[in-house]
Amino acid sequence: MALAGEQAAHASGVFSLLWLIVAIPAVSAAVILLSGRAGNAWGHLLGCAAPIASFVLGAIMFFSMLGRGPEDRAVAQQLYTFIPLPDYHVEAGLLLDQLSVCFVLLITGVGSIIHVYSLGYMAHDERRKRFFGYLNLFVAAMLLLVLANDFLVVFIGWEGVGLASYLLIGFWQHKHSAATAAKKAFVVNRVGDVGLSLAVMLMLATFGTSSFAGVFSHVGAAGTGIATALGFLLLLGACGKSAQFPLQSWLLDAMEGPTPVSALIHAATMVTAGVYLVTRSNAIFDQAPVAQTAVVLVGTITLLMGAVIGCAKDDIKKVLAGSTMSQIGYMMLAAGLGPVGYAFAIFHLLTHGFFKADMFLGAGSVMHGMNDEVNMRRYGALRKVMPITFGTFFVGYLAIIGIPPFAGFFSKDKIIEVAFASNFWIGLCALLGAGVTAFYMTRLVYMTYLGHKRWAKDAHPHESPSVMTVPLILLAILSTVGGAGMAYVGGGIVNWLEPVVGEKEAHLPFPLVLLTIVTLLVVLLGIAVAWLFVARREVPTVAPTKVSPITTAARRDLYGDAFNEVVLMRPGQEVTRGLVGFDSHGIDGVVNGLAAFFGGVSGRVRRVQTGFVRSYALVMIGGAALVVVSMLLVRLS
Repeated sequence: MALAGEQAAHASGVFSLLWLIVAIPAVSAAVILLSGRAGNAWGHLLGCAAPIASFVLGAIMFFSMLGRGPEDRAVAQQLYTFIPLPDYHVEAGLLLDQLSVCFVLLITGVGSIIHVYSLGYMAHDERRKRFFGYLNLFVAAMLLLVLANDFLVVFIGWEGVGLASYLLIGFWQHKHSAATAAKKAFVVNRVGDVGLSLAVMLMLATFGTSSFAGVFSHVGAAGTGIATALGFLLLLGACGKSAQFPLQSWLLDAMEGPTPVSALIHAATMVTAGVYLVTRSNAIFDQAPVAQTAVVLVGTITLLMGAVIGCAKDDIKKVLAGSTMSQIGYMMLAAGLGPVGYAFAIFHLLTHGFFKADMFLGAGSVMHGMNDEVNMRRYGALRKVMPITFGTFFVGYLAIIGIPPFAGFFSKDKIIEVAFASNFWIGLCALLGAGVTAFYMTRLVYMTYLGHKRWAKDAHPHESPSVMTVPLILLAILSTVGGAGMAYVGGGIVNWLEPVVGEKEAHLPFPLVLLTIVTLLVVLLGIAVAWLFVARREVPTVAPTKVSPITTAARRDLYGDAFNEVVLMRPGQEVTRGLVGFDSHGIDGVVNGLAAFFGGVSGRVRRVQTGFVRSYALVMIGGAALVVVSMLLVRLS
């Protein structure tokens, strides 16, 4: 396995244009946001053209990489000297290798489809131009994050993604809930960002560099302690961006943003950043088995938490948000297993990008036809009036629950396989997650598209325009053939990623075909249970209040907000209150006390200066007399 950037060739030919992949959406965002009213007529069109141009350029480079040998595909492009100090030298540059090109194609490809969909979804929004500017900024920041050749440059893209998500989640800031959700996402992500920033500082202090090549080549000699510390700090950063336990609470609230934003965050950009960071840092985690175990545990806990939350939500977007949390948990679990799982984490990340974008945009299509209603209890029987939306969404549903030959079957089942090969109990949790996923996704499909209509009186559902349905069809096609294509075409994604992340064969304690059959049976059981508890009962338009404690907990996001309030917010408030008190009564008390003391002394001393000449003359005479008397006494003694 070649360390990232260590054997990368200098960018030449078409690869010399690598910087344009990031620059095009970045410049487009600047032009759109600074164009004023003049950009209202064309800003949305430029916003769509930018990611498409980056995708075309990325695709050309991808096919150029195919013509090279596995060890010669990585190319590097130095941009400028970022920090020119003797002890800390940072060269800002870009790295295109087998791992980063996968993200480039996902971000720009799925991102372009979401941009085109937004033309229809945001057609009547007065601030449409600004929306596309923010989308371009989001894409540019994510591209910088995945193409950077240095952890410090990654951090710049990392913060850019956080800023863009804040702007987009709170885009409809006239809604108090949207403004609050944006601030919550921003603050929670800052907690995770502390981990990444400290990791970069530790790299600079220990190795004198934060470049991938420099860090990875020296981390083995630095000892297990340094590697473990770096692993935990990087995991903290990943938990924030990818909404993993215990920093998952912002993700469901982020649904307050426009639906294309939800699709972009959940499918192609923000939440995939943490998985990328862990996978890119494989050389560090391979030297830190304790940190690897922590990644596995975080992923396992989150995949179950997200699945349970998805079972109790009635908001269609929040069900999908819980699903994203769960599916990212699968990816983190795989990444924590080391070389046996890195490639499968990325495999599932890519297929998830297809079917989750498909379903989020499908949910947006439903909302578009239902006066922005998000409560599934007010849906039902939409299959007949929205056939294209239903058909494409159903493909995404089959993909996420893992029905062959759809995409999720090839990627998620491989994660379950390597989980069982590594630890029986972890594998059992992954298998259980597959069954729960089938339950809540079947519940969503039935409550939305099947059964009896439960529409509001003013609802007049209709199919979305072609500018929205064509992107859905494209994503449905990718959700159908994408998994098999990446599994088998050209040696498969495992062979493609092997030079970057390594490869290790998993050894199951039982036949693979048996696990495949058992997994499908568990999925079918989840579907059957959903059909029994949802389809065979009348769906009330108002959620029942008398429910089980588990349902209550799931409706409240498993008390994630309460946990954060007790563990983080209240102690933080007490610490802040104590520090403010110490500053007010301690620091300020000393300073103000000294000022009062000298003020009092000076006030009393000032009284001896009356300003009258006769007083000063009397004092002088008295002083002279005192001197004379003193001299006489000395002479007489």
